[in-house]
Amino acid sequence: MTNGSSFNEFLLLAFADTRELQLLHFSLFLGIYLAALLGNGLIITAIACDHRLHTPMYFFLLNLSLLDLGSVSTTVPKSMANSLWNTRAISYSGCAAQVFFFFFLCSAEFSLLTVMAYDRYIAICRPLHYRTLLGSRACVKIAAAAWASGFLCGLLHTASTFSIPLCQGNAVDQFFCEVPQILKLSCSDSYLREIGLTVVSACLFFGCFIFIVVSYVQIFTAVLRMPSEQGRHKAFSMCLPHLAVVSLFISTGSFAHLKPPSISSPALDLVVAVLYSVVPPAVNPLIYSMRNKELKEALRKVNQWQQGQHQ
Repeated sequence: MTNGSSFNEFLLLAFADTRELQLLHFSLFLGIYLAALLGNGLIITAIACDHRLHTPMYFFLLNLSLLDLGSVSTTVPKSMANSLWNTRAISYSGCAAQVFFFFFLCSAEFSLLTVMAYDRYIAICRPLHYRTLLGSRACVKIAAAAWASGFLCGLLHTASTFSIPLCQGNAVDQFFCEVPQILKLSCSDSYLREIGLTVVSACLFFGCFIFIVVSYVQIFTAVLRMPSEQGRHKAFSMCLPHLAVVSLFISTGSFAHLKPPSISSPALDLVVAVLYSVVPPAVNPLIYSMRNKELKEALRKVNQWQQGQHQ
């Protein structure tokens, strides 16, 4: 095979060879996928229906839930279908679509997580300027910029990755079309452009990470100075879930894309990919709602309304 145009499909990594284990994988991924759909769907519904949650923090959380729904729907359903139907194939265009949407949604999510750190910084460190700096129009523009930056990132990485000649077959050692695994199929030295683009993206992400860290250093400094224990508890309950989500997202994603080839193995790559692509969309709703009384109350109202509809 001399290049990517000489075949019309890729072969994804199979989780198991036996039928029983394939069905077990299907069941596990189905459970995680339904949990992600339910959790993020409830958060979107609660924020949209409760006027008390029509604030910048919850507006950005709604966008985050939409991105999580998109990212988990990009990778998990195809892997489930392959296990159910005992196949490994994904079409060439389907693989390109996975790369585009995964980069698009994950890049937009990281931009949004950076914006959410800024939102928490303004709310706690500069509360008198909160409504001025984060009015409804400004929030819409900021969210649109996050989505647009993700779209551009997805477009650049997809165009770069699929313009590379592939000489090492069409078997991708991952359960979805992951760029580092596709690059392993490329001809020698032809992948350097995509590597360069990945390094540039990593530098931008690192800049955002530094911004998040600096924001939280100032936030925690301000929180510890608060005389009221109740005020400190409320501030921590707003910030710690976001920090947990950011840490999980950055640590696993960075390790997957920047780890040296010497420590790479199919099992490790698979575990890390599941941790950064499947787990966050499922656990984010739980993390954000666990210590948030306003969101819990809104979710309770949604549940009561649903029960009333069924009666």
